[in-house]
Amino acid sequence: VQLVETGGGLVQPGGSLRLSCAASGFTFGDYVAGWARQEPGKGFEWVCGVYMNSSAYCADSVEGRFTISRDNAKNTVYFEMDNLKPEDTAVYYCNTVRYGVNYWGKGTLVTVSS
Repeated sequence: VQLVETGGGLVQPGGSLRLSCAASGFTFGDYVAGWARQEPGKGFEWVCGVYMNSSAYCADSVEGRFTISRDNAKNTVYFEMDNLKPEDTAVYYCNTVRYGVNYWGKGTLVTVSS
């Protein structure tokens, strides 16, 4: 089981980024998936999740700005982040739970700065 995040980088405030989480070793679409983030020096914060039927939910802090989706044919979950703010700067991690076990990717850094 492996999750690999890509798409992080440096973006100016108000800009957009699209993160991808590619899964291998299992059928990603059979499980709930999500994104969490860790700001420098702080704890983890859950951000958004998507169910097997593609219904999605996000934290209030990002509602209306971030969108999570999945492409089961590509075994990938996407994370579209719009109107980024400096406080969105963090390492973003992809997550899934299979048979009660949490799996995490290694994370991708998103830096929002002018």
